[in-house]
Amino acid sequence: MFTLTMLAVYRVGCHVPTPGIDAHVLAKFFEGTDGTLLGLVSAFTGGALKQMAVFALGIMPYISASIILQLLTVVFEPIEKLSKEGEQGRKKITEYTRYGTILLAIIQGIGIATGLQSMSGPAGEPVVPHPGIGFILMTVITLTAGTAFIMWLGEQITERGIGNGISLIIFAGIVAGMPSAIVNSIRLVETGAMTVTVIVFILALMLVTVAAIVYMERAQRRVPIHYAKRVVGMRNMGGQASHLPLKINMSGVIPPIFASSIMMFPATIANFVNVPWVKTASTFLSPGHLVYNVFYVAFIFFFCYFYTAITFNPVNVAENVKNQGGFVPGIRPGKETANYLDTVLGRLTFAGAIYVAVVCVLPTILISQLNVPFFFGGTSLLIVVGVGMDTASQIEAHLISRSYEGFMKGVTLKGRHG
Repeated sequence: MFTLTMLAVYRVGCHVPTPGIDAHVLAKFFEGTDGTLLGLVSAFTGGALKQMAVFALGIMPYISASIILQLLTVVFEPIEKLSKEGEQGRKKITEYTRYGTILLAIIQGIGIATGLQSMSGPAGEPVVPHPGIGFILMTVITLTAGTAFIMWLGEQITERGIGNGISLIIFAGIVAGMPSAIVNSIRLVETGAMTVTVIVFILALMLVTVAAIVYMERAQRRVPIHYAKRVVGMRNMGGQASHLPLKINMSGVIPPIFASSIMMFPATIANFVNVPWVKTASTFLSPGHLVYNVFYVAFIFFFCYFYTAITFNPVNVAENVKNQGGFVPGIRPGKETANYLDTVLGRLTFAGAIYVAVVCVLPTILISQLNVPFFFGGTSLLIVVGVGMDTASQIEAHLISRSYEGFMKGVTLKGRHG
């Protein structure tokens, strides 16, 4: 209930307009942006960008700040030391991430506020009736406060609710646009602008993509682990076989979210700046364009390897297996086991990166060829399905925990009579 309440608060904020903007003129300006990168940005913000609501920047500044901090963990020694200091170090890094989020939100806010002043509708009417320094300050403060509030909502959901708060907010933003996309599709079929065959093809593509995502997210490589027999007191311990499960996509939905965030950050500002070469660059960075796809795939591969390297350390795993008396058949414990796990993980990550790239890019290319008048792509589906599966797993874990607690109520354990 807490999670649902917080998501409801987020959706309300997506409809609270930023002061000083003519909403009707802005709506006319955004009419032709579906299927472009601006349409993708708007999908991630749950439509808040199109309405220039207080949550127009969404959670992307927070994700961008997280990327910067995680990259600094590898290349900047003081941050690397903080990451190894346990809970206290993680709190400090989270604090720096918050400061970075505010700084990036201010920079993006200034870019958007400046761009809005130079924008006009089809008939030349201005989007901002009363431009000036007052409008810029008001817009920057409003958008930055909105991002800070979303960041707080996400942290509260993670701490007090179920699931990862930031991922659920992105999930809610994408899902919120689906009903209007369905209604628009029905209208297009009725007017003859889109055929039933195209709609059936899109639905079939969605089902195939969802099935592929579920299969690949569940898939894992099981590395066999054998434990040698040993005598502890009067008992023989060990001698059993087990396995180390390695997921094909260990980084989950992080690579497409991070890659999208990087692609959106300059493009969001570019769409509000009336400079010819900036507009040209923005065109090249539209979903379905070759340049966009090349950069997007490159970022996905980078973050697949980067995030996997952060979350899984083959040396530590090999050392833990060795300390517990375990070994991989045919591989010597210690360094050789670490090298073997590193090789297996590298191959799995490569396969996982190809899977994520294909799911994120291929549907977008196919649908751009069909001239679908709303944004739909594998990125959105991957995030929705991935976050949905993770949240469902956490709910299931809570239910099992409650069931065990209920099962044990009123049971008197042996040795505790009286």
